[in-house]
Amino acid sequence: MLAWIMVCIASLLFYKYTNFFIQGIIANISPSFADEGDRISKELLPGLPPLAISFFTFEFVHYLVEIYRGHRPIRSPITFALFSIYWPSLVAGPIKRYRQFVTSARRGMHQVELDDIRAGAIRVSIGVMKKFLADVLSGWIDFMDDNYEVIPTGERWLVFVAIGARILLDFSGYSDMAIGFARLMGIRLPENFRWPYLANSINDFWHRWHISLSSWIRDYVYIPLGGNRHGIPRKVVNLMVAMSLCGLWHGAAWNFILWGLYQGIGLVLSASVGRLIRSGAGYVVRHMAVCVPGNAQICQLISGLWLASCWISTLFFVFVGWLLFFYPASKAWSMLSLLFTM
Repeated sequence: MLAWIMVCIASLLFYKYTNFFIQGIIANISPSFADEGDRISKELLPGLPPLAISFFTFEFVHYLVEIYRGHRPIRSPITFALFSIYWPSLVAGPIKRYRQFVTSARRGMHQVELDDIRAGAIRVSIGVMKKFLADVLSGWIDFMDDNYEVIPTGERWLVFVAIGARILLDFSGYSDMAIGFARLMGIRLPENFRWPYLANSINDFWHRWHISLSSWIRDYVYIPLGGNRHGIPRKVVNLMVAMSLCGLWHGAAWNFILWGLYQGIGLVLSASVGRLIRSGAGYVVRHMAVCVPGNAQICQLISGLWLASCWISTLFFVFVGWLLFFYPASKAWSMLSLLFTM
């Protein structure tokens, strides 16, 4: 079983990360060796990695690990093929869990209810609208990006917000369409987004954003590494490793790794410093409620302001992360700095 898991991972590394390893790492050590490796890779590798190889790999690894843990395998080749190449979720997820999918698929093969068709059609329509808005925002962002340094500060902030809105609309729009098309067939795919921009902490954000990926990273990377069972230093290392891999999974480039590390730092702060601050704020509110009778409205106001500040700071942190996600670190830093320059 371990051998097959290694084959899946090796396939992903070979097809998706060989050129990154040669050009991004080996080239800095030995340019001549990198040139030879680049020549060989062009002979062996296709122009682009196989379609959806990242999703194939994660779903197959999940399947093999669950079988190793004692769960019943899929016996039917047709059912396994359906799980493997189910077209609505093939390109961009959600990442399926095989037991939930097989159970839902069997139900859908026997009966599709009117509620499924209605809900699926609505979900697809919402997804199409989101994708349309994302494409409109993409065109506007590309236009403004060329003039970012000379436009007024207020318009820079609009670009900053638009970048965050675009990725949410684009990615959640695709998930909506995938979930909707599956629902039209009576099959229920896992939810992938639950209003992530309403999160009031980074930890809360990752419970709402790309849920099928974040839960996969938790179950098959973070927890096997030890999770939070071996003290705070080990927990920090596990988080940083897990989120670095999460970033690298999105693409073979340094900016994705940097984005993953950035998110890992955010999770560490959210789990440690954030807890201390929340405890302190809660103590202040409780103290006022007990010691200053009649000031319940003030306590509610303080609580509301605290929640608002948590939401705004979380949203700003996430949106700064999207600059690291889409741009090289130097440009991301320049764009962020210009937000505070008149």
